[in-house]
Amino acid sequence: MRGYWRGAAGWLALWLAFTAIAAAVLGPLTALVGLVCWLLLLHARQLWHMDALLRWLDGAPGTPVPHGSGIWAEAFSYLARLVRRQRQDEADLRSALERFQSATAAMNESVIILDELDRIEWCNPSAEHYFEIDARRDIGRQLTYIVRQPQFVEYLDEQNFAEPFALRGARGGETTLSVQLVPYGNQQKLVISRDVTRWERLEAMRRDLVANVSHELRTPITVLAGYLETLNDMEVPDPIFQKRAMQLMTQQTSRMQNLVEDLLTLSRLENARGPSAEQPVDVPRLVQGLHHEATALSAGRHKFTLDVDAELWLTGAEAELRSAFLNLVTNAIRYTPARGRITIRWRPTQDGGGAFSVVDTGIGIAPEHIPRLTERFYRVDRSRSRETGGTGLGLAIVKYALSHHQARLEIDSEPEQGSTFSAIFPARRVCTAPVAVAAAAPVRA
Repeated sequence: MRGYWRGAAGWLALWLAFTAIAAAVLGPLTALVGLVCWLLLLHARQLWHMDALLRWLDGAPGTPVPHGSGIWAEAFSYLARLVRRQRQDEADLRSALERFQSATAAMNESVIILDELDRIEWCNPSAEHYFEIDARRDIGRQLTYIVRQPQFVEYLDEQNFAEPFALRGARGGETTLSVQLVPYGNQQKLVISRDVTRWERLEAMRRDLVANVSHELRTPITVLAGYLETLNDMEVPDPIFQKRAMQLMTQQTSRMQNLVEDLLTLSRLENARGPSAEQPVDVPRLVQGLHHEATALSAGRHKFTLDVDAELWLTGAEAELRSAFLNLVTNAIRYTPARGRITIRWRPTQDGGGAFSVVDTGIGIAPEHIPRLTERFYRVDRSRSRETGGTGLGLAIVKYALSHHQARLEIDSEPEQGSTFSAIFPARRVCTAPVAVAAAAPVRA
């Protein structure tokens, strides 16, 4: 701009000199008329440039900055630079906003931007899912018109930015969200929420586990404490009472030991991501060993039938498979009355897999109980389970052991008609026995 003023001052000096010369040569009136005409032309040019500026300001966005001369050329050039800088800033902001939206769209957490009146300005897809928001329809609406829980409305009104809020009942009552308000900008707020349903269920499971273990240990500890107190108070020991007390204390100690061992086994299976080993398992030999154990445990009260394919092996962890199969066999013994029949099968399936089945003629299970049988400490008949020495963890152990081998547990049962528990293994887990073992015929007993 300084360069232009020097040029303008030069032109002004030149015109004044020209006017002086014209006044001397042509007379003062002629020189004055010439000067006025020059000023009028200069004023007209200023008006033309001003009109161009006003038309550009009133024009549509993106209209090029007009061209000018003199000081207006400098002014329009300066405006053009400002426009280019503004457009670059807008492009940078759009790019940053797009990156922000892309990043938040990929987040599992839901993000909602609210204005000072709690109206929705923007939300990511997770927020649309959890809060059932339609971004095309609900932009500009107050969030409390969509989420109408009174506790959530109070939380927004209180603007307690320090503590999160547990929003229960989202998505039709299936989901619990942890909602956190974050203030920013001009009284705007970010509503950030994450799905904590799984963590709440885990916490509930932890509380249930502590309560169930405490409940399971209370009876044996009470029995032990009672007999020990009685024996300590006896001045003259009673041999018959002592023998009976020792038998019951041993029984309750064994029960606590079984409970602890099952808890450790279940914890190990839950924390493991797969089988503890990947090797060929001689399932026919394993099942025959379980048959001998079951016969000893039954003590002649049941009739056993064994149907095993000697060529059918599995790839996996023998210890985990043995634990799962043993739990199914011992459950059949516990819940089958004396003189009942128990059949243990290990046969191929039609799709090339393998199936370990335990069929009994026991008391059976009502249909409403079957979906919950693999829950920890779930019992159809608590008193009978305790009488037979069950811990309530056997089928939970079976579920995790089978899941490590991509297998599933199928239960078919009717009250008073018996039950069939089957562990179904996929074809990719099945392998053939070595040649020396495959020469043996299928075992039947």
